[in-house]
Amino acid sequence: MPSNAPVPDNEVIIERGSTPLDVGPRLNRSAGDVIRFLLLQGEMVTATQSLTDDMIELFAAEIGARISLVDPGQEEEAALQARYFPEVEESLEDQRPRPAVITVMGHVDHGKTKLLDRIRQTNVVAHEAGGITQHIGAYQVPVGDTRLTFIDTPGHEAFTAMRARGAEATDIVVLVVAADDGVMPQTVEAIGHAKSAGVPIVVAVNKIDREDADPTRVMQQLGEHGLVPEAWGGDTIMVEVSALEGLGVDDLLEHLVLLAEVLELKANPEAPARGIVLEANLDIGRGPVATVLVQAGTLRVGENLVSGAAWGRVKALFDDRGDAVKEALPSMPVQVLGFSEPPTAGDTARVVGEASIARVIGEARARQSRIVGHATAVHMTPGAKLEDLFEQIQRGETANLNLILKADVQGSLEAVTASLRKLERDDVRLTFVHRAVGGITESDVQWAAASNGTIIGFNVRPDRRAREMAVERNVEIRTYEIIYKLIEDMEAAMVGMLAPTYEEVVTGEAEVREVFRVPRVGAVAGCYVRNGTITRGSKVRFLREGVVIWKGSVTSLRRFKEDVREVATGFECGIGLSDFQDLKQGDVIETFEEREIPRI
Repeated sequence: MPSNAPVPDNEVIIERGSTPLDVGPRLNRSAGDVIRFLLLQGEMVTATQSLTDDMIELFAAEIGARISLVDPGQEEEAALQARYFPEVEESLEDQRPRPAVITVMGHVDHGKTKLLDRIRQTNVVAHEAGGITQHIGAYQVPVGDTRLTFIDTPGHEAFTAMRARGAEATDIVVLVVAADDGVMPQTVEAIGHAKSAGVPIVVAVNKIDREDADPTRVMQQLGEHGLVPEAWGGDTIMVEVSALEGLGVDDLLEHLVLLAEVLELKANPEAPARGIVLEANLDIGRGPVATVLVQAGTLRVGENLVSGAAWGRVKALFDDRGDAVKEALPSMPVQVLGFSEPPTAGDTARVVGEASIARVIGEARARQSRIVGHATAVHMTPGAKLEDLFEQIQRGETANLNLILKADVQGSLEAVTASLRKLERDDVRLTFVHRAVGGITESDVQWAAASNGTIIGFNVRPDRRAREMAVERNVEIRTYEIIYKLIEDMEAAMVGMLAPTYEEVVTGEAEVREVFRVPRVGAVAGCYVRNGTITRGSKVRFLREGVVIWKGSVTSLRRFKEDVREVATGFECGIGLSDFQDLKQGDVIETFEEREIPRI
């Protein structure tokens, strides 16, 4: 085809990951034209090699063509939707009242979870690292004769996508603002999410029990962002509360119930069930677990479900208190067991008639995902070690940081990825070699060794074999439990100030073989010490499938009914842990100590 042929007048649709053989003819050019142009740009490609988005767009701009890049398989996905999930108009007679879904939003540490804690009369904050909510929690609470569903979203700025997802699934937003702190960046962002979702906002002015509380100042600040209180002639309900002391909480609930009645929320409980995946993770013994908020229909045990590439038969459903239930009605959040893999948070989960249909849809989407992953894969360049990053930048080189990212749940993985992407600069390029949910394994170390990459773990730990392989192959593993510390470290590495004060050294590792219940003591783990030495009083991490589920200390250590100070590799012992009773066979107790390692 002549290289001076006119380009198409209309916009050309090109799939991501297309090769020069695909792109050239679509734009009235040959594959050779594409290859020669990219060669002049310093990119060596073959005729059958997938091109990145930038390469395709650069070539199109050079010849003056208008293009639109689409993910591979979009047409196939449209065909799946039309065939298996056709739009059906529902009669108003089929609609039944449903509980309101209320998302609690606000700035970090303004008391969102504490307020919900007061409403539920449980203790959620204590389970979050540093007292910061890092996952979406969904709870249903009875209020008089009705029920309200609450979604608790993280306040830290890294969890923007999770908050946006919460707003999209909600009917009412409760915006929590601390009376002593006022409107902050995440407060403004939460207002934006709620307004874009088109849902009413109820403001809870929290911490009014504090001496420096100034609710009037908070109302003035909110007025500047378009939220004028009813008392000042506006239409925004504002309630003064103290989550700590319980003041005003009943008043807030009354307002929410009245607003829910005005909204007349309804759904058809007899339709095929459909919901949104709020969170998903891998759980030892239970497999993939997804938190699904049912939006229409009734989800029942035994039904076939598909969400993105994940599919399966619903083996069990658990409500927000962990009790098994047979079905979930509209607006009810449930944990779903039975997926083939953890679905992606934010995806829609739908019931289909047969298991074979669920499998066809799931496998078709998985195939599309693999094609997209291959298409958008960055041509790998050697990465810099995290501690060497600044030296490379100082030399005027563009540093490429190859990362293997592992996290405990999908939402965390998404939030950490988004946070790290924001740190990219002209002289620092981040490449995610591999991202997944679950503990750090040998294969992750192999990925890192092959790409000269760094492994970042969020709320997960490497197993013993992975640690040993990392030492052998000189692979750096960094683990975090609070997201802002992860971000601070990465920022520090880029400005040459990475100076970790302590290094965690694993001193012992024991596997739980039996669990004994001792009167007035509680659960005691019968363990076999697989590695190192377990010492009484040691700091300890409790791991389940490589995921950190608890941290504390060893309070008691026994051998043959005798209290001992330590137990070495190859021996059995009984281990008692501080404030932890959820022991299961196969769990791993990992003891560690922190050693100061000043950087030279």
